[in-house]
Formats: sequence, structure tokens, C-alpha cells
Amino acid sequence: MTAAALSKLLRRNNVDITLVESEQIGTVGVGEATLPHIRFFNQRLGIDEADFMAKTCATFKLGIEFRDWGRIGDSYIHPFGEFGRDLKGVDFHHYWVKMRRQFRADRIDAYSAPVMISELGRFAFPTDDARSVLSSFSYAYQFDAGLYAKYLRNFAENLGVRRVEGKIVGVRQHGETGFITSIQMENGDALTADLFIDCSGFRGVLIEQTLNAGYEDWSISAALVAGGRPVASLYARHGAQRRLAVANSAAAPRRQRLCLLQRLYQRRRSRVRSARQS
Repeated sequence: MTAAALSKLLRRNNVDITLVESEQIGTVGVGEATLPHIRFFNQRLGIDEADFMAKTCATFKLGIEFRDWGRIGDSYIHPFGEFGRDLKGVDFHHYWVKMRRQFRADRIDAYSAPVMISELGRFAFPTDDARSVLSSFSYAYQFDAGLYAKYLRNFAENLGVRRVEGKIVGVRQHGETGFITSIQMENGDALTADLFIDCSGFRGVLIEQTLNAGYEDWSISAALVAGGRPVASLYARHGAQRRLAVANSAAAPRRQRLCLLQRLYQRRRSRVRSARQS
């Protein structure tokens, strides 16, 4: 994807692009589930949708179904689209909740075109006509990830990308700056460049094994009360530091916990207000 995008967008900038990959390194040949962004990516490259779908064994996708998430036996579809239409500046779901409490509304899925189309096993292309319900959703694809990689490889090579087959066995860096100056191939060749982009995944051949960039953990631990039920977990970024506020019933009385959560909420609102003003 990186080679294809750069070869398309920089083709008039006199840039030489080399794609280094090895057939010896296996990939997971799975049916890849995508979001609508992949469609916009293909469009930006000028890829013909029918040709792409035929060569990657793709199907259309209108949403993601989640099973057994709320409870065993339960399922719902997260659609790539809207639920109903907002009225007079009020979000649709507020109207739906009110009518549902009065037993005057159907299940929420009934007000989503992509959910209904999915349940019927059908498909329709969205339209730009805001008056049509078909303007309320987008779509993505389900395709063979291995075939998609080969498709983009051919696309990039047709735009002048040079592909080098082989494994990287060494990396050379500038003695003073530490910048990468070249990569050493298994066959003895050395490839130099002004910019190196590491697409080696979790192996991190350049960014981790060479530059030791490190991994920044963004996971958040939920604050717990007696019984193990989550109450609140708020964190804020302050430069390179992260502060995690946890309220725990074993460490603070209920009133102190509520005061702490209130202060955190007020602080968060203040940051949001300041960000909007700036």
C-alpha cells in the first residue's frame, strides 16, 4: 500500500522508489475485513473497482456484525452509516428512545438502511442525493489480503517502482546522527536511500531492531470498586507523560471517590474548552 501510494502521488517529483520484500517471509492469507477508508484509498490511486474486486475475490461490506458481545446469543450489526435522520438539531436516537419507551418504535436496526440491506442479503450503491435513504451509508470490502498485496505490487511496478526480492540482514547508520544510510541484503547488495519506511510489522526491522524506537502502551486500566465492576478511568496526555486517575473503593470512601471523579470531569471539560478556544 505504501509503495503504491507513493508511486502514484510522487510520480511527477522525480522520486525513485524501491520496494524490498521477500517471498520467504510468509504472510497471513486471510479474508481481510476493511472499513470504508479502503475504498477512498483505492479511489485516490485511481483503481478501477470492478477490476480490483475481480482480482482480489472481493465482496461488498455494509457493516460489522458482533456476536455474543452483550450476552451469549445476542448480536448486532455496526453499520457503515446512520440510524435515522436528525430533526431540528436533535439527534435521531433521542426521538427513538422516547418513542421506544412509549412502545411506538421498532428496534433501532429498523432505522438503518445498511443494516436492513445486510439482513436481506442485498446490496445497493450509495447515492449523493441527500433526499434519498441511499445517501445515509457507505461501504467497504471483504477480500483476500494476499491477492490485494499482489494487486498493489503490480500497480506500483507499472508506475515505475523497482521491486527487490530478498531478506534484509543488516542496517548501516550514520556515525554521528544515527540515521539509517543503507540496508544490507542477504545476497550482499547494499541499498541506499534518502528515506526508509519500515513496513515489516511487529518485527520492526528498522524502527525497532535498529532504531530502538520503543513501544508506547496506550492501554487503560479500568478503575474498580468492590465486586470488580468498572466505574471510571480517565487519562490525559501532558507532553510525554500520561496520568491515570483511578478511584477505588478500597482506598477511598465513597464521597472522596465522587469528589475525585467530579474534579477529573471538570478538568477534562476545562481542557476541551481551552482546546476549542485555541
